[in-house]
Amino acid sequence: MTVAGIGVAGFACADALMQLGARITVVDAGDGERQREKAEILRTLEATVLLGYDGGVPDGTDLLVVSPGLRPSSPIIVDAVQSGIPVWGELELAWRLRDPETAAAWLCVTGTNGKTTTTLMLESILGAAGYRTCAAGNIGTSLVDVVMHERMDVIAIEVGAPQLPFVASVSPVASVCLNIADDHIDHFGSFDAYVAAKSGIYERTQEAVVYNVQDARTLRMVEDADVIEGCRAIGFTLGVPGLSMVGVVDDLLVDRAFVEDRADAAQELASVHDVHPFAPHNVANALAAAALARAFGVPPSAVREGLRAFEPAEHRIANAGTVDGVVFVDDSKATNAHAARTSLSAYDSIVWIAGGMAKGQEFDDLVVSAAQQLRGVVLLGVDRRVISDALSRHAPDVPVIDVATTETGAMVEAVRAAMSLAVPGDTVLLAPGCASWDMFRDYSDRGQQFADAVASLPGFVPPASGVA
Repeated sequence: MTVAGIGVAGFACADALMQLGARITVVDAGDGERQREKAEILRTLEATVLLGYDGGVPDGTDLLVVSPGLRPSSPIIVDAVQSGIPVWGELELAWRLRDPETAAAWLCVTGTNGKTTTTLMLESILGAAGYRTCAAGNIGTSLVDVVMHERMDVIAIEVGAPQLPFVASVSPVASVCLNIADDHIDHFGSFDAYVAAKSGIYERTQEAVVYNVQDARTLRMVEDADVIEGCRAIGFTLGVPGLSMVGVVDDLLVDRAFVEDRADAAQELASVHDVHPFAPHNVANALAAAALARAFGVPPSAVREGLRAFEPAEHRIANAGTVDGVVFVDDSKATNAHAARTSLSAYDSIVWIAGGMAKGQEFDDLVVSAAQQLRGVVLLGVDRRVISDALSRHAPDVPVIDVATTETGAMVEAVRAAMSLAVPGDTVLLAPGCASWDMFRDYSDRGQQFADAVASLPGFVPPASGVA
């Protein structure tokens, strides 16, 4: 067997297969310190490891397990497909490694934005109901590790689009696609291919396929899905819910999907004020999580308790402090234009810090929607010109400061530049709209450098809480 990729998912897959007695070759295009450290560990376990590898399938391969970072057009994947060699992703391998006698139920979450928040909300709700549970998958905890080493009743699984092309038999109890917007275009080659990959979340779902009433594409994905007989379509909406929906009535989250008399009644689940940080898109995330949990049989009281106990992920609309009446907000997890647009919509007067790896996106619609709120913009990263050009076209009067350096200290320069543009009452918002890998280890590293830079400003006042 060959495992392609030596990151979190690839390492876990290789380790699990070797524990089961398989002979493994691990390949990775990188050859840096991180790859070499992991390679040394795998070699002590008698795996063959090839770093700096960019070829086809190694001789003798009868199964290729691929990490989500590999594009479907990668030579090794193309060679495997053309040679008739099965290709599995981490999800498929984890599903097949489950013990059929003790296997946990799977509840799967995807979407362009909101995946991590919804998955963590779902984990909190399931825990409040008394289940042995955890959040795993794209969220950073290897699903293979959980399946191999943990005894769970149910798993809340975050699924990124790159994990979905090579899934053949996964059958979750319930699944949701929260929304669809431009992202990962460079990975898939086109928006249509990206949507097609996302659609895989619904395949073979057993009890409930949950869709966003405000995003018609998610409904079309549900309608086209090949699900298990008896599976129901459940909508979530920020408005009053119709039949087989969850939604909002008089500041209450309510259920008209999983109650007996849903034609004439609704079950209260929680108050919108139980959702934090409070924002319309977070209420939508909470509704989606509630729908998945209710499909699994969680009682209404656990939804309220779980939402109240929920701890938001770091670097997601986090208050980083105040300086001379200017509030600094860390939304480093806004790694695409759709997420940045949602973040920008929450504030009235903004100095926006943006840029990074654009992943093939365009920013014209975002700039048009936010132009009236922008006091100024600070740009950094390899693709900052894409955003700069959109600003020139649609917001030419907004001051823009370009941070050209990519060296250590670039975020400090960006934060100081933003402070020079802001006035008391403004929000300096880090919502990059781009991936972080050109300059930072990941979005968490980017957010931490932002927070550290803010804390270094004269007159810094730390936040009373982590929520903006």
